[in-house]
Amino acid sequence: MLDSVVEYTQQYGHIFRIAEWTFTIMFTVEYSLRIFSIRRPISYIFSFFGIIDFLAILPTYLSLFMPGTEVFAIIRVLRVLRIFRVLKLVQFMGEADLLMTAMITSRRKVFIWLFLVMNIVIILGSIMYLVEGKNTGFDSIPSSIYWAVVTLTTVGYGDVVPQTSLGQAIASFIMVLGYSIIAVPTGIVTSEITFAGKSTREQRCVVCGKEGLSEDAKFCSNCASKLTG
Repeated sequence: MLDSVVEYTQQYGHIFRIAEWTFTIMFTVEYSLRIFSIRRPISYIFSFFGIIDFLAILPTYLSLFMPGTEVFAIIRVLRVLRIFRVLKLVQFMGEADLLMTAMITSRRKVFIWLFLVMNIVIILGSIMYLVEGKNTGFDSIPSSIYWAVVTLTTVGYGDVVPQTSLGQAIASFIMVLGYSIIAVPTGIVTSEITFAGKSTREQRCVVCGKEGLSEDAKFCSNCASKLTG
């Protein structure tokens, strides 16, 4: 990040280069030791964090043979993902799986919602192109659709503003519509999370192995064994 600032590069460029190679050598040693110490090196090399470790050292070495590849050093930001191991956040992976399950389950509903929003911005953008015209900044339908997206998401950069009364009325409608649209995917995913949370609280019989038992059940419906929770 600091190396991308021209003033810092001119004053401390040599320090940045030393730090770059110092960390690269350290990461290379760590990467090599992991491959050497593990019983199945392939399982680590092609794992998620193994690929991250490899990408963390690759750009610096490529810069020796291919000038200009230093820009790929930003890939090393992925290294920050390893903080989950440092902070022992593995205990929260159950909640992450719950969220992922809810997202996968609700994907069709969310897709329909995105398709609806896409049609809305196309129609409203085209209407604004007809109402305002090129003199007010609505040069084309694609640029008008971009304005509709910005307005619907309540961002409103202000680079293009409707001038006519009808255009301002339509813009006001889009702004209010944006707040209601934001609540739709939130409700969809929330309901799926609630449903997934209930399903994950089902019990499993330790005697016969039957799964999917009710959370409130006292005895297994298959072998009548007493459930301990």
